[in-house]
Amino acid sequence: MTDTQILVFAGSARRESLNKKLARTAAHSIQQQGGIATLIDLGDFDIPLYHGDLEAEQGIPADVQRLQDLLAQHQGLLIVSPEYNGMPTPLLLNTLDWLSRGSQGLSNFSDKPVALLSASPGGLGGLRSLWPMRQFLSNLGLLVLANQLAVGAAQDAFNDQGLLSNPRQQDSMNHIAQQLLRLANATSTNRT
Repeated sequence: MTDTQILVFAGSARRESLNKKLARTAAHSIQQQGGIATLIDLGDFDIPLYHGDLEAEQGIPADVQRLQDLLAQHQGLLIVSPEYNGMPTPLLLNTLDWLSRGSQGLSNFSDKPVALLSASPGGLGGLRSLWPMRQFLSNLGLLVLANQLAVGAAQDAFNDQGLLSNPRQQDSMNHIAQQLLRLANATSTNRT
């Protein structure tokens, strides 16, 4: 599995986002499990609000194409979904809406495995955002892992090395990374 590449990102643009911290921890875990993690920040991509007229008049924006190309190069995804009012963030949904468009569009998602995580200062750890994300990602054709991780009280959840302080949560993260790599390796082998 050493050449299995996983694209990792959080659905937040905040510099000090707890979900970005969790995405960094997940990327580290993927690498510890023998995979290659590409950690990106959605704030580095200029992606306008999706609008059908904009797409019809101007085509797919350059940064969306850049992100589609990046997605095509990876065998799996790990998405960390913040929770805004019990739902995934507009940034995350808008990004995925754009990624589903154009000639690459849905084919980039087809049978590609994805793992879901979330973090929140609240007790549920962003858990409420994961159910709608599961449905949304399944609709796009992605294979959503059954196991997920929601980290509550996330402002206190990370140690000085950036790992999860709670050993059970870190073990769960490692197990999810292992499952994701195994499935990504199997599905990419079947596609070739």
